[in-house]
Amino acid sequence: MSSASLPVDPAALIRRGQYRILLVIASLIGLLVSAASWCFLEVVDKLQEAVYENLPGRLGYETAPLWWPLPWLAIAGLVTAFAIERLPGRGGHVPAEGLRSGGAPTAPIELSGVLLAALATLGLGLVLGPEAPLIALGLGLGTLAMRLINADAPQQALGLMAAAGSFAAVSAIFGSPAIGAVVIIEATGLGGATLPLLLLPGLLAAGIGSLVFIGLGNWTGLSTSAWALNAFPLPAFAGPGWGDFAWTILLSLAVAVTTFAIVQLARWSKDVVETRPFLLTVVAGLAVGALAIAFEQATDVSSSAVLFSGQDAFNALFDSAATISLSTLTLLLVFKGLAWSVSLGSFRGGPTFPALFLGVAAGLLAAHLPGYGQTQAVAALAGAACVSILRLPLSSVMIATLLTVKAGLGVTPLIVVGVVVAYIASEGMTAYADSRVRVGPAGDAAAVEQPARLSPS
Repeated sequence: MSSASLPVDPAALIRRGQYRILLVIASLIGLLVSAASWCFLEVVDKLQEAVYENLPGRLGYETAPLWWPLPWLAIAGLVTAFAIERLPGRGGHVPAEGLRSGGAPTAPIELSGVLLAALATLGLGLVLGPEAPLIALGLGLGTLAMRLINADAPQQALGLMAAAGSFAAVSAIFGSPAIGAVVIIEATGLGGATLPLLLLPGLLAAGIGSLVFIGLGNWTGLSTSAWALNAFPLPAFAGPGWGDFAWTILLSLAVAVTTFAIVQLARWSKDVVETRPFLLTVVAGLAVGALAIAFEQATDVSSSAVLFSGQDAFNALFDSAATISLSTLTLLLVFKGLAWSVSLGSFRGGPTFPALFLGVAAGLLAAHLPGYGQTQAVAALAGAACVSILRLPLSSVMIATLLTVKAGLGVTPLIVVGVVVAYIASEGMTAYADSRVRVGPAGDAAAVEQPARLSPS
């Protein structure tokens, strides 16, 4: 929803009775969307548990055999290709494009394809997270609910309730309605003088949605805590020195360059897979499985470290930080980075959680550098990795700050520096790459497809 389409004086509109009715509707949408999001995350969690933990034992295996991920990732490829090619909406947002604003919101009719592609991707082990499908779910259900309440609702009201739905859907996985709000504001381009008008329904829906997640977990005995980001167990940190800033600048540049290469490879693989989607999406799933198996063979660490989005593996990663070898960390970065790249280009899901996982792994590796501790390295590189894929600097600073809050606020300057350096480097490399695509060898302008973006308008 653009600010130009709204009244000149948003403060006057907020005081009107009709706006208060919209706040009530936003509360109801928060309940609906949060319950649906909770159910979706529970289904994904139970599918992962059934396929990778329970089924091998039921088939007579003491532990899952080495080849176990391959058939399931192939099935994920087939189902995702079906959702992209045969269902409305092409399976939702392409994760290789990060989270960007612009374009039409997810229509209710497109939700079946979005959810099916995300369920196959996340539930069967591809290296993506849930935030993009949840945003799409919130947009679609928010629009649908408003149309059911008032079939003649104006486009502005539909956009407002779609935004409120996306706030509610994504807030729980970031552990805070405020963090979810910042992500949605940056990702969907909300702002300007109309920001309070848009922000109030979203925050109300997100706050009520958080209560729904807590309540459903208590009532059912189930929990989506595996999908929620929790603060990292990092040592306390008083404040940075000059050496910390120097390492942060250098390593944030390295993170930006590496992430840029991963995304470029993902976009290339996307173009290749789209030539024969049913065959090559299956091949892409098998490639991810092969990378996971190769990592297990090379390190004796479970292939699950390469599979999945990574957010439920943070505790295990920190627990092993004192004993894990540098070679294992290096191989984890290589194999999971490649698996993430293939997943970004061929499947459907969110890019945030794998980026954070790789940032943390890079931080644990960088903590062995002279004069650079674990807290500084993890905090700075998690923020740098996040902004390199999302291109949302404020969201990345807030997410990294939330995740490192146990270390104290002394690490915040390094997070800010890491995010700014990585953001500027990423934007510069992208601009250069785009200019190379636009202008051919003879200097002729070439048509460039603009990235698909998430939007409530």
